[in-house]
Amino acid sequence: MKDLKQTFNEYAVVDLGSNSFHMIIAKKMDNSLQIIYKNKQHVQLATGLDDQNQLSAEIIQRGIQCLTLFAERLKNFPASHVKVIGTYTLRIARNRYQFLMQAARVLPFPIEVVSGQEEARLIYLGAINSESVKQSDVKLVIDVGGGSTEIAIGKDQIPSFVESRPMGCVTFAKQFFPKQIINKASFERAKLAAEQQVEKLITSVKSKNVSVAFGSSGTIKSIYNILLDLGVTDGIITPKRLDDLVAYILEFKTFSEIDFPSLSNERKQIFVSGLAIFYGVFNAFALQELHYTHSALREGVLYELTNHNQGNQDICQKTVSFLIKHYKIDVVHASKTVDIAKWLFSQWQQSSKIIIDEKLESLLYWAAWLHEIGLSINFSNIHKHSAYIIKNCNMAGFNEEQQFLMATLIRYHRKAFKLENIPNFSLFEQKHVIVMLQILRLAVLINNQRCATLDEKVFKLMTLNDNIFHLDLIIERNFAEKNQLILLDLEQEQTYWQENKNWQLNFIIE
Repeated sequence: MKDLKQTFNEYAVVDLGSNSFHMIIAKKMDNSLQIIYKNKQHVQLATGLDDQNQLSAEIIQRGIQCLTLFAERLKNFPASHVKVIGTYTLRIARNRYQFLMQAARVLPFPIEVVSGQEEARLIYLGAINSESVKQSDVKLVIDVGGGSTEIAIGKDQIPSFVESRPMGCVTFAKQFFPKQIINKASFERAKLAAEQQVEKLITSVKSKNVSVAFGSSGTIKSIYNILLDLGVTDGIITPKRLDDLVAYILEFKTFSEIDFPSLSNERKQIFVSGLAIFYGVFNAFALQELHYTHSALREGVLYELTNHNQGNQDICQKTVSFLIKHYKIDVVHASKTVDIAKWLFSQWQQSSKIIIDEKLESLLYWAAWLHEIGLSINFSNIHKHSAYIIKNCNMAGFNEEQQFLMATLIRYHRKAFKLENIPNFSLFEQKHVIVMLQILRLAVLINNQRCATLDEKVFKLMTLNDNIFHLDLIIERNFAEKNQLILLDLEQEQTYWQENKNWQLNFIIE
């Protein structure tokens, strides 16, 4: 496989959107990318959500059929050359695990469900790297999708403002135009609902002093193309042109009657609702000019996948560094905890002879860095406070499951716990997640005394009787005799472990 990775120069991104599933494949040649294949399937995943946000069996099957089709084209692709991203509908679907498990049977690549903020960041990345803009420009990117609308603002590669609102052309079509009838009252309600969704963002957006605005994806592409149909040669969206387009659309009685050469029958079903969302956002932000960009989420993911192999790691590092600074985490203590976790993990891996996913290993260390992030609230129940912050804050570079896994590790890194409370994850093996939790608990415990000069090599960790959950922690006698508190802490930890089936911790002084 190593030789294949070195010679294989095609990269694929699959975008599981609320309206359509997209796949693009690009070939990397001389540090440039050439798109060689595109496939779009009109799945409309969001239409399968019921009032309890459960995906119907029918819509799950439709999605799986699409992924089966995509898998045919992705045969022989190395896993490192493929990225599959799930967005709004998979974010909110309560039974998404059912979809992910079925998908895993037909598509041999993990599906990463990203948060709305992470989706906004990737859309921004795709847009600004395909458009000719000045570095000094403050760039705004708006993407009206099938289930959500993303907004991002920035100057550099990492936006300074990202937001996602739960409004999309598919969901708004169901809510405000259930019979696909067009009237001014329904359109106005949809527009006002969109304005209400961004109401609290208006001051922040206007304070950024945006100098150039872009719009991406199907709805804004359709607006751009219709303006071209109407003779607007530059396709730039302005308040006057948008007002005229809305007035013209409202003359039609039903979705099917809308007649523009560039508007497909599929897009007609959701165009009016998408237009209402965009109209509301455009007016709320008082934009004077917006340009369509053909690049968005897929191109942003492709950019990170190809041009910056270490880019995602760099973004994760910047995110963690920001959180450390913002929450005033004790860097010396956290750094020592990370060092201990790395040492224990290397010992465990050497003993078990098991290879752990590098991404999961990295999440262990990120969790070690951030396990005290909730100390700013108070020490009592710090593990709960820290987990809450990690689960709910914006963490650029991390997908939703990675963020949730870190929160889970931190939530159970101390005190008593029940193993059945550890959720299942689709991207990582459950038994490996549990091993990471064991190592984090031991690393934090060993560093309880907050001694920066502690030599972690006085500890050795070994698996016992070929059971990866049975561990022997061997401690140098000289160290143990001078650090009796650690031994007491380990005795308490033994008690915690005994309450969970298959867990066992022995500490041995030699």
